[in-house]
Amino acid sequence: MPNMAEAYSINLLSEENVKKFVLPSFGLENSNITSIKFKDTDKQRAVYKIENETECLCLKKVYFQKEDLLFIYSAMEWFSRNNINVPKILPTLKRERFVNYEGMLFILTPWVTGVKCDYDTTDHLLSSSSNLAKMHLVSSKFRPISGSKIRTSFDDIYISSKKHFEQLLTCSNMAFKHKDNFSKLFLENFQDNLVLSQLSLEVAATINVNNLNSSLCHMDYVNKNLIIDDKNNIWVIDFDKCSLDYSVHDVSYFLRRLMKREGTLWNLELVKECLNVYDAIRPQNIDEYKYILVYLTFPQKYWKISRDYYNNIKKCNKAAFYTLLSKACEKSNEQLTFANGLKQYIDEKFK
Repeated sequence: MPNMAEAYSINLLSEENVKKFVLPSFGLENSNITSIKFKDTDKQRAVYKIENETECLCLKKVYFQKEDLLFIYSAMEWFSRNNINVPKILPTLKRERFVNYEGMLFILTPWVTGVKCDYDTTDHLLSSSSNLAKMHLVSSKFRPISGSKIRTSFDDIYISSKKHFEQLLTCSNMAFKHKDNFSKLFLENFQDNLVLSQLSLEVAATINVNNLNSSLCHMDYVNKNLIIDDKNNIWVIDFDKCSLDYSVHDVSYFLRRLMKREGTLWNLELVKECLNVYDAIRPQNIDEYKYILVYLTFPQKYWKISRDYYNNIKKCNKAAFYTLLSKACEKSNEQLTFANGLKQYIDEKFK
């Protein structure tokens, strides 16, 4: 149950209160409001659909501070002015970029109408790939407006790969120690996942980070945030996680989400198609391709589930973790075949 402060916050975000205290700032007090999404976590956020006779709008309660919001506003404006379809943040009646209601920040944009990007539709995937390339191309010289918090990532993929590899080895020691059902399953599948993690680490060690191109990155460029309108235009929404980063991080995240789902699981030909379309607009170099190989090769689910299990072994639901690990291990061999195929493709491409 929520505590008193949480309950008060939730009440403030009721449709009635938002309509009464937020919408008048936009002159929309007579509009209809419908709550679409509410997440009461550490990063509390809410989305409302605002409708009247002339327009349909999206009101969003964000979870970050003003300085972050100004960075996101800058990013969306930059893309919009460079012919990338993103919803523009609409001003209040006082020409302000957001509304501050009880310490909570709200932004308003047009409601983007269309269908979510379908990973089983090749045209959607290839259009999404080319659109991502355009976003990276036009934002390589992006600068946020004054007052923004400069969001950057630029994590060293070798350092993270090494850390995760060592955690896998620690998990193997724990598995030999505990010898429970989870540990037996972990050890049965350890060899394939060890080979994957070793390949990932070996390639990561050869990446020259100075050759990785930088740009403004969406950081959650996945189908739920890609809307195809009735004219087949792609609209990109939800820039909450955007930051300055290596462009290839965005590419890798997009591809990993694609490769993890059942219908497109470890489909090397599909990855090659997406990369060819991307490269036709913003060509990638060998170090960027190595980054993609590292990102897609490491056995992320196997590592994360095992790490979390052994870190919480005394209080976790062991049966639930066993089920998760069992599912994660089902396609380890297919991932290994994919990784070897992608490595061969890269070797031939840049020989």
